[in-house]
Amino acid sequence: MNTALIQQIIDGLAALMLLVSFSLLAQHRMLSVLHWFAVQGWLLAITSAFVAYGTGHHELYVSAAMTLLLKGLLLPWLLWRVIKRLHVHREVEPLVNLTLTMLIALGITLFSFHIIQPIEKISQLLTRDSMAIATACVLLGMLMMITRRKAITQVVGFLAVENALFFAAIGSTNGMPLVVEIGIAFDVLIAALIFGLFFFQIRTTFDSLEVDAMHASLVEREEEE
Repeated sequence: MNTALIQQIIDGLAALMLLVSFSLLAQHRMLSVLHWFAVQGWLLAITSAFVAYGTGHHELYVSAAMTLLLKGLLLPWLLWRVIKRLHVHREVEPLVNLTLTMLIALGITLFSFHIIQPIEKISQLLTRDSMAIATACVLLGMLMMITRRKAITQVVGFLAVENALFFAAIGSTNGMPLVVEIGIAFDVLIAALIFGLFFFQIRTTFDSLEVDAMHASLVEREEEE
């Protein structure tokens, strides 16, 4: 495949990444959130493989395989196990209603394209057209963390931010050194395991995973003391 075709494929994958970020914001059922999070991991792995092919950086093939196993399979499976054990199947009404959330997300996307446009003009990278989308995905993941009430959904938002940062690293530098990527991958895996333990402890202590319920319980205990 020629360079122009590979660039078009990468741009198409970047557009799908942005669509998945919007889909994550629109979901209320936990299983749907995990499904879209897994799709994001698969897209990230496929993008890494195409960048490896287009740039000749063969270490990115290893990154693509690790991303597929960790973010496309293992992490969604671990979170699914936590949801199943805790019997949490649906997100309560978010802090901001869906319509306003989508409008904010659209504004964030336009803002990202505006601030990255000068960088794209001077960049010679194969993935230069995906930088704005990567920035938008990072900010949309943060928006998901801010607007959701349940701790599990906020953790998924955190992991989505990490995915977007990895995507941004691929787009701006054609990939980080392999040893750095391996270290980050294990850090994310350990963080997911710790989050799972925290979820069980929170549920035992507060009998809820909603942030407002935990805050109300802490206030009530302080008043009793």
